[in-house]
Amino acid sequence: MSETPAPVRITVLDYGMGNLRSVEKAFERVGAQAQVTSDPATAGAADGLVLPGVGAFPAAMARIRQLELDTLLREWVGAGRPVLGICLGAQLVLSSSTELGGDEGLGLIPGEVTPLEAPGLKLPHIGWEPVRWRRESELTDGIPDGTPFYFVHTYAPRPARGDDVLGVAEHGESFACALARPPVFGAQFHPEKSSAAGLRILANFVGIARSGGGGAVKARAAIAAHASGAGDATADRGDGIPG
Repeated sequence: MSETPAPVRITVLDYGMGNLRSVEKAFERVGAQAQVTSDPATAGAADGLVLPGVGAFPAAMARIRQLELDTLLREWVGAGRPVLGICLGAQLVLSSSTELGGDEGLGLIPGEVTPLEAPGLKLPHIGWEPVRWRRESELTDGIPDGTPFYFVHTYAPRPARGDDVLGVAEHGESFACALARPPVFGAQFHPEKSSAAGLRILANFVGIARSGGGGAVKARAAIAAHASGAGDATADRGDGIPG
């Protein structure tokens, strides 16, 4: 009799500005072993990292740097391990943002975050919008073109390379709402609040993490070498209005 494969370990990174509980529970619903932590060493035991987020870009990056999660993420991606940014997290993986005077991002995908151009329409953009896929991806496998997802945001990611845009939606303008530059992925919408299609996005990311290959050992060794100064800061886990 064949053995049941071990659950894929997904770490939801806690820097005090994320819809953490709902993301954690959603990953558990698709069969992952999910945990929430701000400790780089603990996160290094995972198969995939998730960067959620609500709030302002500069405040988020300040907290990420304070916890040394920027080092964690860059070394993780450098070792070929998968990362999924959700909502504000999908903006933070870019190079910079103009929000509140601007700040540098993680630089995992070249590009800038700027306000949605939606004259005459309400901001933040809140509600369901159909998403059009620009190309095929493991992240969107099995999800039809035009499937609606749930959005809450005022800013949007603008990748420098068109090839990094996986999906687009419209609110006053057509904007990138799904990103893919493997092993980095991003969803400006909220998969954890987007019914069956959103759960399929998360399940597909779990599949990507399961097939991550031999880079895990290298990534964990690099993370452990830089984790000595980072503690496990506990923060409130609530939802808010993301950037």
